[in-house]
Amino acid sequence: MVRRAWCIAVVRRVSEQVPLTVVALISGSGSNLQALIDAQTAGAPFALCAVISNEPDAFGLERARRHGIPTAVLNHRDYPDRASFDQALAALIDSYAPQLVVLAGFMRILTPEFVARYLGRLLNIHPSLLPKYQGLHTHQRALDAGEHEHGASVHFVTAELDGGPVILQARVPVLADDDAATLAARVLQREHVIYPAVVRWFAEGRLQLGDDGCAYLDGVALTAPHQLA
Repeated sequence: MVRRAWCIAVVRRVSEQVPLTVVALISGSGSNLQALIDAQTAGAPFALCAVISNEPDAFGLERARRHGIPTAVLNHRDYPDRASFDQALAALIDSYAPQLVVLAGFMRILTPEFVARYLGRLLNIHPSLLPKYQGLHTHQRALDAGEHEHGASVHFVTAELDGGPVILQARVPVLADDDAATLAARVLQREHVIYPAVVRWFAEGRLQLGDDGCAYLDGVALTAPHQLA
């Protein structure tokens, strides 16, 4: 069934020859957003139809405006609880009718109801080699643990925080003189490569989340994440 669905998706994407529409959610500077914008400008088969931030001063909004991408701000502080914010966020996202939603430094924990609404078309990038170091402060935690290798992961979002199936990872060495900032900068360079790659796979119809909870690439279940060469 998964392989048949993949074949149909590929035929549809090839026959349509139209970019996949994407909404990006951000909270900060938006460097991964910029990587997606750059890929789009270079001819990737996806188009950012909106950028939404929960932080009014997020620099990523300016990145989007410079490229003519619609922006919106939905300040979580204006809502009494997480559920009401997520309901408003979902309504705003749906007003753009995207085919994919990407979290690009969106610093909010999403409710299970929100995740279920976009399950299978919601991606995130996380600065660690998942399942290691879910959550925050990943670079310092890797240093404190004496890791010799660190990296970033792109995964489908599920109700478990940073626990969805991982699609693609990039690894970097941990150097003897690293601190959290230098390690983060090295990882970020690789994030800018792997996130556009995964969004491209999804846009080409090659990537999907199966009913069994596994990520499938070209109709084959990923028993382990792909690794960036």
